[in-house]
Amino acid sequence: MKSAFQKDDTLLADIARTRQSGETKLWWLGQSGFLFLSPAGSVLFDPYLSDTLTVKYASTDKPHTRVTEQVIDPARLIGIDVITNSHNHTDHLDAETLLPLLKVNPNAKLVSPRANREFILGRLGDVADRLVEIDAGESVTVAGVEFHGIAAAHNTVERDDSGYCKFLGFVARLGGITLYHSGDTLWHDGLVEALKPYAPDVAMVPINGNLPERRVSGNLNGREAAALAREIGAGLAVPHHYDLFKFNTASPSEFETECARLSQPFHTLQNGEGLQL
Repeated sequence: MKSAFQKDDTLLADIARTRQSGETKLWWLGQSGFLFLSPAGSVLFDPYLSDTLTVKYASTDKPHTRVTEQVIDPARLIGIDVITNSHNHTDHLDAETLLPLLKVNPNAKLVSPRANREFILGRLGDVADRLVEIDAGESVTVAGVEFHGIAAAHNTVERDDSGYCKFLGFVARLGGITLYHSGDTLWHDGLVEALKPYAPDVAMVPINGNLPERRVSGNLNGREAAALAREIGAGLAVPHHYDLFKFNTASPSEFETECARLSQPFHTLQNGEGLQL
């Protein structure tokens, strides 16, 4: 198993130093989870900080064998203003991650797709007062963070009976920084058009690809992720959704090579590593 760049007490000390210094920083917590911290507040994007899926699939023909060690117990991650959940897959909506986080961050809100309200309440229980619902094309401000919903295709842009998107990405603006967190997505009609006006300073994009033999919904591959970042005018591209499960990962080398070819600035993080912005 790969070691994290930093974890537990070392990671928490890094976060505390950033708060005290008034710096702005982005940490990759593994899979699609990122912590963004600025003097204006904090956002925790799509955290998965447990072994729920490894345990669930241990005795099946699709074991979710962990690649990299977990960076932090969610019950220790305090000082969070907003948490996002882009869709209902467990590596983005995990009760063993979210319930401890909500408990130790009693004022934190959970920004989620409106289409998934009943599913979320079924999985997490009585958290209705913590939910802030959003749909593609909508905007909402939570704890000083401006969120914009972006339709995501995983593998298609799927909608419920009311027309609300089940899979979203998020544009978040806080402390003068604009971030795009893709959630899980493939390239689809309207994605570039929706994102280009925001010209995000940082685009967090998936790179594990779309291989039907994995029997899971797919994502952009490294080449496509680099191209998307370039098309939307991202100041910096950061890859995610790899190095967690052996059956569903990819090397960041394709992403890095294509970013270099396109002259797209990028930064590849290790689990638990932070990037000063």
